[in-house]
Parts: sequence; structure tokens; C-alpha cells
Amino acid sequence: MTFEDIKAALLTVTPNVYHFDATGAEGNYIVWAEDGQADASYGDDHVIDQVLEGTVDYFTKTEYDPVFGQIQSALNNLDLVWRLNSIQYEEDTGYIHYEWVWEMMSDG
Repeated sequence: MTFEDIKAALLTVTPNVYHFDATGAEGNYIVWAEDGQADASYGDDHVIDQVLEGTVDYFTKTEYDPVFGQIQSALNNLDLVWRLNSIQYEEDTGYIHYEWVWEMMSDG
């Protein structure tokens, strides 16, 4: 499992996928990012297994947007765990903002 796998899965939902920053994005769009280490196991003063954590954020102005379910299906098809962290209405932009947090084992 790699970060590129996450991007590829999200691109099956929409071509409007951005990594870290979506400055200038228009319409509905996804922003994903890796945030850091969620957990690790150690042995002989070295990291043996590392769990990485990140987020997927979807911004939409469509109420009951079916893309919500498509994103969840795309995440289910990946070798990672995820949870829906929040759903917010952003008054200043008019976007509904969905946020998922994911965790995956590091490949290296």
C-alpha cells in the first residue's frame, strides 16, 4: 500500500483530486494528505512496523451528494482502515465538508 494507491483510488471517484492544497479549485473537489505516524512497534532500538495516518476531505455544495458514498467505497477497496471524522457546513464558502481519517501500514 502506497500513497499513490490512495490518490489512484480517489481519482476513480472524480478527477478533482488535490494533494495537501486545492488553492483555486472550483466546484466539488477532494483534498487528501498524509499527516504523520499514528502508531509503531519497536525492536532493538528500531521501528519494526509503522502505521501512517492521513485525511481525505471532500468539499461539495450538493446536498446529499452521492460522491460521499463513492469515496467511502473507494476507501473500502484499499488496504487501510478509515473512519468518518466529521461533517461540517462552512458558512463562509457554502461548502459541505466531509472529513475521513485513514491509517495504513508503511511500506518502508
